[in-house]
Amino acid sequence: MTTQIGLEQSRIADNLSCVLPGHYSWQQFKTIQGIIKEQPGVRIIYLDGVIEIMTIGEGHETVKSLIALLLGLYFFHQQIEFIPVGSATRESEEKGVSFEPDESYYIGEKKENPNLAIEVNITSGSSRKLEKYLKFKISEVWLWSNDSIAVYCLRDIEDGTKLRYEQVSGSELLPDLNLSLLVRCVLMSSKLEAMNAFMKEIQVNE
Repeated sequence: MTTQIGLEQSRIADNLSCVLPGHYSWQQFKTIQGIIKEQPGVRIIYLDGVIEIMTIGEGHETVKSLIALLLGLYFFHQQIEFIPVGSATRESEEKGVSFEPDESYYIGEKKENPNLAIEVNITSGSSRKLEKYLKFKISEVWLWSNDSIAVYCLRDIEDGTKLRYEQVSGSELLPDLNLSLLVRCVLMSSKLEAMNAFMKEIQVNE
């Protein structure tokens, strides 16, 4: 019988965030970023002059690492070509944005930006977090929060002159992936059991 991972104790230190008061130029941001980068377990986000500082704890890292591990198994089993680029920084002074997704992937061959980005929020998430991904036109974003995954896909509106994200029921990049199974396995206390259960299920559903 499967059991779920006890995330409650680690939630206290995970994804604590602070938005700095005021607006900052790109040069001011880069100065603050240089200081923050020296602190382990801290992430800095810049979006349209606003700076957010966030702590990253073990619960966060466990979830994001398990998602990446299980996705790797899925890509291998389905023989889907992919390029994992993890939390590589996406930033542009012109676009007024700098951030690090928790995981990101090129599906197929490399393009201007990754197709898929994943962000883990242990306690809660918000669709406002999508604004930074919109700047780079990343076609699909998964937001993990409250032990579930919400999938958002990029859409053209107004004859292609404007873009937005729309929440959908499943991945359009990976339509055969059972996200409920993925979540269930991420929450298992035994990581070996999670891998075995995930592989068994996707083999059964071939």
